[in-house]
Amino acid sequence: MSCIGAGIDVSMDTLDVALHNQKATLIVTNTPQGWRQLHQWLSPFGPEQVVLEATGGYEIDALDGLHALGLPMVRINPRQARDFAKSTGQLAKTDQLDARTLAHMASALTLNRYKPKDEAARELHEIHRRRQQVVQMLVAERLRRRLTKHPKVREMLEQHIQTLEADCKTLDKMIAQQIEGTLQAEIGASIKGVGPITIATLICEMPELGHVNRKAIAKLYGLAPLARDSGKSRGKRTTWGGRKGPRSAIYMSTLTAIRYEPKIQTFYTRLVESGKPRKLAVNASMRKLVTMLNGRMRDAMHKPPEEAVHVA
Repeated sequence: MSCIGAGIDVSMDTLDVALHNQKATLIVTNTPQGWRQLHQWLSPFGPEQVVLEATGGYEIDALDGLHALGLPMVRINPRQARDFAKSTGQLAKTDQLDARTLAHMASALTLNRYKPKDEAARELHEIHRRRQQVVQMLVAERLRRRLTKHPKVREMLEQHIQTLEADCKTLDKMIAQQIEGTLQAEIGASIKGVGPITIATLICEMPELGHVNRKAIAKLYGLAPLARDSGKSRGKRTTWGGRKGPRSAIYMSTLTAIRYEPKIQTFYTRLVESGKPRKLAVNASMRKLVTMLNGRMRDAMHKPPEEAVHVA
């Protein structure tokens, strides 16, 4: 693809904008007024893709605001942008260089266009993100409790841990209510081990579920064995990469499914009895569970309209 691609480096206060193979640059505030100024500046160039990175949430308002103004927005993973920069020999890193790298990507690659979430999906995403934050704080506070001897400090830690545990339970209930009646929840209920938290993770972080084939979905999860061959050498196939959140959720669901879901249990047992290492058998069971979810989701989405269920 050859086009005038635009890149935007996002920070809390400003947006640095660049165009591929153009000297012109722009810096605007990360506010509605700045978005309108950016749109007015970009429009004459007619970019086919405007790329920015996920930056911990600072990009969300700008992404939605610029999309609403009619710009063809794309959001990418920061690692993808950094790997692209290294592949072009760009090792230095500044806001303007990052914007130019993103503009180069926009001109060289065909990327997935951004689609805004509806209100229900936005609410679920916020609840899900808050639960992740609470779980991370719980892990850290429990570790600190183990390493703390001072009675008063331990008491403070205990109180904070109890508060976080209560928050986590509240968020779990909110997630269950939010996904009730969705197609994903219906599919999850058909497989033992797949609960509301896993379903929420799939909705928020794996929207491709049901829309791609089994090999593609396994690769997105980091569960597809990747080749390491060169010339006559045949390296050992390994799994790596993929999306950390969905993979972690599927791992926990698989441990339960191995015990209670007949298809996964039989599959895992057969692998172990044939001499496969347990770690490999678990990984293969994760891939099978993902394939099951993907297939059932795809089949459900192709039901006649009168049988369709709401998709979050």
